[in-house]
Amino acid sequence: MKTSAILSRFRALRTLVVGDICLDLWCHYEPSLAEPSRETNLPRVAVVATETTAGAGGTVANNLATLGAGRVAVLGAIGKDGFGYELKQALQCRRIESNLLVESDLISTFTYTKLINRKTGDEDLPRVDYVFTEPLPSEIESQIVQRLNTQAAAWDVIIVSDQAETNAGGVVTPRVREAICDLARRHSTKTFWVDSRMRPELFRDVIVKPNEREAAEACQRMFGHFDLNAMRVKIGAKPMIVTRAGEGAEIWDENGRTLAPTLAVAAPADICGAGDSFTAGGALTYSVTASAREAARIGNLVANVTIMKKGTGTATPEEVLAVEAKQQK
Repeated sequence: MKTSAILSRFRALRTLVVGDICLDLWCHYEPSLAEPSRETNLPRVAVVATETTAGAGGTVANNLATLGAGRVAVLGAIGKDGFGYELKQALQCRRIESNLLVESDLISTFTYTKLINRKTGDEDLPRVDYVFTEPLPSEIESQIVQRLNTQAAAWDVIIVSDQAETNAGGVVTPRVREAICDLARRHSTKTFWVDSRMRPELFRDVIVKPNEREAAEACQRMFGHFDLNAMRVKIGAKPMIVTRAGEGAEIWDENGRTLAPTLAVAAPADICGAGDSFTAGGALTYSVTASAREAARIGNLVANVTIMKKGTGTATPEEVLAVEAKQQK
């Protein structure tokens, strides 16, 4: 199937992103205004402009919307705080449904604050991140599981964004993960696609997409050595796709390893969010084609667009086709 035909079918797909839905707070600071504070004598970071976007699983949702998915929604947990309000506004601007988010004053909204030098355009200072490191309260966990179970049948593509890097504090708890895997078994014709930074090996019967570092670390935890095929077999019958940055992606299935190469980019503008954009393009494509190779091919194309944009960029169908045409020359 031609890429244009695949992309045109995205508009018929209903997509749900489950997991860590965060806020990206982009703060542009003026370095010339860094004179020390009179009270503390500490240099100040003088923020002169801000913008907000949905981050983590929200970045996946942004990419789904820009690629033309017919309906996009997010399911996660946020605080009843100012950052939570800004996150919902950022989602609304992209026409991403936020009504499935669990809002609670028991947690705070996970927020990444990125400090951008106004002179250079670079993020060159340490981030100030608002993190929630406690275990997810059981009442919030129960609401997420209930919404998963009642909503799963309404969606064609369910993408899991398990991005929390702490042992506790993320939305995809063992109970939520078990519910996801059970739904994947019961709705085997739907696309369940998982992107998990710290726990990809714990999922079952879903498409798992780690990057090469995440896959290597998962193998070490599972077996004490590197064996991607054994990891894929342990997870289940679905393909496993391992992204390898400029080398493209490896597909592991019952036939072993297949490489889906990509066009090397000498000087990417920003690789932040490349995995999320790959996931969006790949999951939509798999739902249309049932082909892991096609999913990796178009995931690569989408990522090639977004890494040439500052910040967590997105890709339109037209941009994807333009990159494909450039690669074919």
